[in-house]
Amino acid sequence: MDPRPSSVSRTAWLIVGLLFPVALLNYLDRQMIASMKSSVMGEITDIGSEENWGHMLASFKWVYAIFSPIGGYIADRFSRKYTICGSLFIWSLITYLTGHVTSFQELYWARTAMGVSEAFYIPAALALIADFHTGPTRSRAVGVHQMGIYCGVMVGGFAGYAADWPDFGWRGAFDITGLIGILYAVPLLFLLKDAPRTAAEIASPVAKPSVGTAITELFTNPSFILLVLYFTLPALAAWVVRDWMPAILQKEFNISQGKAGVSAALYWQGAALVSAIFGGWLADRWMRKTPRGRIYVSAIGMLCIIPALFGVGNAPSLGSFGLAIAALILFGIGWGFFDCNNMPILSQITRPELRATGYGIMNFVSMMCGGAADWGFGFMSDKGVPLNMIFGVFSCICILSVVLVLMIRPREQVGPRA
Repeated sequence: MDPRPSSVSRTAWLIVGLLFPVALLNYLDRQMIASMKSSVMGEITDIGSEENWGHMLASFKWVYAIFSPIGGYIADRFSRKYTICGSLFIWSLITYLTGHVTSFQELYWARTAMGVSEAFYIPAALALIADFHTGPTRSRAVGVHQMGIYCGVMVGGFAGYAADWPDFGWRGAFDITGLIGILYAVPLLFLLKDAPRTAAEIASPVAKPSVGTAITELFTNPSFILLVLYFTLPALAAWVVRDWMPAILQKEFNISQGKAGVSAALYWQGAALVSAIFGGWLADRWMRKTPRGRIYVSAIGMLCIIPALFGVGNAPSLGSFGLAIAALILFGIGWGFFDCNNMPILSQITRPELRATGYGIMNFVSMMCGGAADWGFGFMSDKGVPLNMIFGVFSCICILSVVLVLMIRPREQVGPRA
């Protein structure tokens, strides 16, 4: 039973609603630059090569990775609300400034700075949702929040058309997106709130963990180590799909930048949006029968991703655009099941005071490896490595992921907000 006052329970879905547009903006700028790659490289000519483009994408992920545990720890130790609002304001300002860069070095450092600022958001936001949504609605609430991410990627998929529009262009897209985020950060500061303490927490206050305590407790937890690996391995493929698929479709099927951007984002993110809601509902329902319910739903999602990656990799050699789209849709279905359950599973194996820190560490490992995958994909593209070979390896990695998630052992109860 939820020990918090009923008024707080009524606020839980409002918190998700307030964070939805923030999640959208958090991923919109990431997808925009992938969808507008041809226009950006055409104007900023000193980017030069696919490897340099991949290096820029990797730099974003690497600094994002480094600062994710820091952002998570700050959210756990101080305030999730102020961490979220500060992150939104700063990354939106950097988004606006990105529309005014004139060289590869300026673009590189703008994306790097954006990686720092955005790193503070996701760990704090998902931990805040987990604080307000106890067991019965947790996966669904996270699923709704993740819908904001998918919507951001889908809207970003249309950025290729904006870049091709002479009166707007890629710079205008960054200007508008940045200004929207800056303006939204102001009311969010007054409307968002941290979860109030429960009666049990007031009666027996829990000390905020030190850095050493947090690291020791998390890294001596075998289930947390398994979750970090499980969270990371599928992300290798996901980041390549998200960052490179517009360029892959444009090149392999000889279609326009606008069509490639929409095709690469709309179908799989739309599928992920629907499956995140259904997967969240299914996981919450399955939890009534077994504490492994969320683990089973996540594993089902991974089983969808495995054949999807084979399809994505082989569609160009078969000359089948339809196969590419069908595989992306299947990938999205699997990703939604996977994505809506990571924080809920983390909440089953760690106490509330370590959730944001734990997710930050998960982001650190995942993004560091994702950055390497982005850079490596650019390098392999320059060397002519076949797509079916690259995505075949990704698919085999996901087979290992299924084994890893099934090895996780959730606890029955972890803290007053478990």
